[in-house]
Amino acid sequence: MKKKIIGVLLSAAMVATMAMGCGSSGSSDSSAKAESGKAGKAEDMTFVVVPKCVHAWFDEVNKGAQKEADLLSEQLGVEVKIDYRAPESAEVSAQNSTLEQASATNPTAILLDPVDYDGSADIIKEIQDRNIPVILFDAPTPEGSGLTSVGNDFAEQATIAVDMLVEKMGTKGKVAVMQGAPTAPNHAERYQAHLDALAKYPDIEVIDGGIDNDNVETAQSQAAAVLAANPDLTGYLNCDACGSGVAAAIEEKGMQDKVTFVAMDNLIEILDYVKTGTITATSSTLPQEQGMYAVLMAYQASQGMPLPANVDTGIGRITSENIDEWIETVSAK
Repeated sequence: MKKKIIGVLLSAAMVATMAMGCGSSGSSDSSAKAESGKAGKAEDMTFVVVPKCVHAWFDEVNKGAQKEADLLSEQLGVEVKIDYRAPESAEVSAQNSTLEQASATNPTAILLDPVDYDGSADIIKEIQDRNIPVILFDAPTPEGSGLTSVGNDFAEQATIAVDMLVEKMGTKGKVAVMQGAPTAPNHAERYQAHLDALAKYPDIEVIDGGIDNDNVETAQSQAAAVLAANPDLTGYLNCDACGSGVAAAIEEKGMQDKVTFVAMDNLIEILDYVKTGTITATSSTLPQEQGMYAVLMAYQASQGMPLPANVDTGIGRITSENIDEWIETVSAK
């Protein structure tokens, strides 16, 4: 697994340095800044990270962003700061307010995981018009936006989750699929991919698994209601990093041996449930790597460099067979 992560990072680095002429993230807007930097002493930089909301997964993104900032500080001989601004809830109005406040500080660039890209498109354009590059993370690149995104293939991630579910549960049963924040592009893509993959199995009944809006406590209460109403449930899937809430509900109902649950992501609390078996497996993004490469892309954009449209940080496939290695790796970060 460690070799796979290293390979992913090397590939992302190669993409970042070699993919000239691909989609750009406001590189023309930032060229003036780059030219002024060449004329005098290198200036300190601040990158603002705006996630969907307060959540442990975004804390891991922030850790990766801080690591990359420290590396750039050392390499460039300037102070590179991360200004982490997490809205309390995954609501587009709250995120837009955070973006407005962030842009008012005139940062070097802004890194954004959009709650609803369409709902933030106008303010993103306003920020770019101020010569502040915007880099997306944990989200697909909106068609025609010209933005660079750092993440993974979210549909593939959901399909992998369904494959792992069927491996354990079989091709018959009743499966609940929980949504995350429905307007979030990555959550919506995963949800639809879950449904599409499950549709290949006519003997699997798919039911509404609730909506957690990127909140672990909400995931737990929604899952508890679904489990109470469906004592014959055999499988559960979710679309974000709130699997610990679903797992807690499964344990409360004593349904660990009845429900095969395949989660998303590699937070330590999720990995602990994989270790005990309440979560059968998890299909994972790599949040620290997303933070690292989002900062790297933001720095390159600030220097007027052309960027790739996408940087793929890869997908982890975590099961009982490799859980100890994953726990060791995540705990060490």
